[in-house]
This record gives sequence, C-alpha cells and structure tokens, in this order.
Amino acid sequence: MQLHWSPKSPYVRKVMICAHELQLAQQLTLVRSVAAMLKPNAALMRDNPLSKIPTLVLDDGRTLFDSAVICEYLDSLAGGALFPREGAARWAALRWHALGDGLLDALILWRNEREREAPLAALLAAFELKTRASLEVLEGEVQALEASDFGIGHLTLVCALGYIDYRFGDLGWRGQAPQLAAWFVRMQQRPSVMATEPVDG
Repeated sequence: MQLHWSPKSPYVRKVMICAHELQLAQQLTLVRSVAAMLKPNAALMRDNPLSKIPTLVLDDGRTLFDSAVICEYLDSLAGGALFPREGAARWAALRWHALGDGLLDALILWRNEREREAPLAALLAAFELKTRASLEVLEGEVQALEASDFGIGHLTLVCALGYIDYRFGDLGWRGQAPQLAAWFVRMQQRPSVMATEPVDG
C-alpha cells in the first residue's frame, strides 16, 4: 500500500499512529506529497481529485481518503482494535474522533488565515474561541478518556493537541486545561505517538 504522506500533516499523523498501533506501518510505502491549498498537486490528483493528504493507494489500485476512512480501513485489516464496535464506547470514541477532527479543521483554517497578507481579526478571534471552547470541553472529560481504552478518539485528540504545540506554541493552552495537559503528557509516551512527531522537511 502507498500512502501520500507529509511529515507535518496532522491528518497523516492520525493514519501513521493507527498504522503503528496496529502493527501495519511496515506495510505502507510513504510517498512524499505536497498538498498546498492554493497549488493543487497534479500527481496527487491522479489518486485523489481533491488534492488532499492522506490518500491511500491499495495494492489493487483503488484509493481511499480521507484520514477517517483510511484509519477505519487499517483497523479492519487488523481485526478492529481502535474503533469500538458497539454501545456507549463506540459513540464516545466517534464523538472524540469528530471533536478532534473538527478542532484540527479549525486550527488549519486559523493558521491559513493568520498567514494572509490582511487577515480578518474577527475570523482569527472566532477560531481562537472555538479552540478554547474545545479545550474547555476536553478538560472536563479527561477522566472519561482515562477510563476508556486507547482508540481512534484518543489518537485524534493527541494529533490535535500536538498540532497546537507545533503551530500555535504561544497559545498557552496548558494553563487553561491542566488536566488535559497531564493526559497529553502520558499519551506522548506511547511509541506510536513518539514515532510520529511532526518535523520540518
């Protein structure tokens, strides 16, 4: 399997954490692919018309995207370890997954806006408000995160918090959410998380 990949994409990191957790990382051939919003990548578009990463190319030529679909596919190959199959555990995991993905969406739009020549102050403020509101919610759910098995929701939140550190180092989120920060430190000790730290390049 080939994975269109970048060392800085938090969505790619989601897939790679899944692959490491599921012992599938060695089955992925990583293809360095640039997916800039203003410059569609013609080579990438042959596999994904949206010119987005991650994109997974299966051995039979079929393609899968986006990160949520790829993670669930990898989980199915491994017998279903990261997506609870039923009951309250499933809905909690999918909710955390959605919150983590939504937070990442807001963070990436926030970063794009602040890099514009004339960013809109109201839009920057809205992205910060949504980010801090998400952190407040998660601060109140740390005990529930701790009490549940590590899965797709946990690892997506790890990617979101890691992206805040990587792109928004001045946000000071740990002061707002100290219990979440302590949980994040514990999550950072997992080999899959350590192996996928974002790097420049």
